[in-house]
Amino acid sequence: MTLATLHHLGLTVTDAEASAAWYENALGFRRDGSYESPDGARRKVFLRHERIGVRLGLCQHAAGAGQRFDETRPGLDHLSFLVETTEELQAWRSRLTSAGVACSPIAQANTIPGARVLVFRDPDNIQLELIAL
Repeated sequence: MTLATLHHLGLTVTDAEASAAWYENALGFRRDGSYESPDGARRKVFLRHERIGVRLGLCQHAAGAGQRFDETRPGLDHLSFLVETTEELQAWRSRLTSAGVACSPIAQANTIPGARVLVFRDPDNIQLELIAL
């Protein structure tokens, strides 16, 4: 038995609609459906990106604590998207800063020799990264 590929990623957010709009505007995702549980306990917005084969699900829980993401707690540390070149990484940095997204400077990756990274956060403080190998 083998795993075929990654099918989807699910991120818990405080406001699924606001986060979906952010992922659309900042990173070029498009909506691919939504779901609301019959009891109203959770709402999901699904997103796709034309170059990424993975579906992104943004889940808002009615009983959520309203806290922002903290990568120092068990669970997700960060989510990284691959870009093809350092020049593309620079173009992404310009796009993100123009959209009002605070970004790190482009830096050498600590764990991957020769790779360059750009780090930023979504509206719920989830750490995101763009990496050029």
